[in-house]
Amino acid sequence: MTHQSFNSEKFRELLLYVAYHSDDDPWFGAVKLNKILFYCDFLAFARFLQPITGATYVKLQEGPAPHELLAERRALLDEGLAEMEYRRVFRYMQQRIIPTGDHGSLSDRFSDGERRLITEVLRFLRPLNGREASEMSHGEVGWILADDRDVIPYESALLMNPDDLDFWAWDDSTQP
Repeated sequence: MTHQSFNSEKFRELLLYVAYHSDDDPWFGAVKLNKILFYCDFLAFARFLQPITGATYVKLQEGPAPHELLAERRALLDEGLAEMEYRRVFRYMQQRIIPTGDHGSLSDRFSDGERRLITEVLRFLRPLNGREASEMSHGEVGWILADDRDVIPYESALLMNPDDLDFWAWDDSTQP
């Protein structure tokens, strides 16, 4: 298993970007955020052989989640870059991170290929609620093979079937 370096700056920027672009998504909460981040990193690894953020994803009951999320979210809140909002959605309480500024674009830290991938993941997962996104992630090899709370290795992304992931254009011209 290879070791991936966690890039806190890219993780935080991606988190704020995803939250900014999910502001009008009624299904966007903590569970869905975790799945968006997971698919961004794991599909990047499958395509570019390197994740976008290098976060450590662990197997939880509701699907993969980045281990670093709570600490990074707390830092964003403490720095005033985001706020938490709680919304009742049916019988659940949805936790939403809300950026306090304009995070509608990504910095030069992100390659064109990463930007395209992030856009496609957001587009594909948009109509899904948290439960549906969670169920989708339960079909991923890494999640299936990991024990509860264990790390899901990035190499498991190489076993993803691109035919099952129709939101990712497997175009060789797309480079990181």
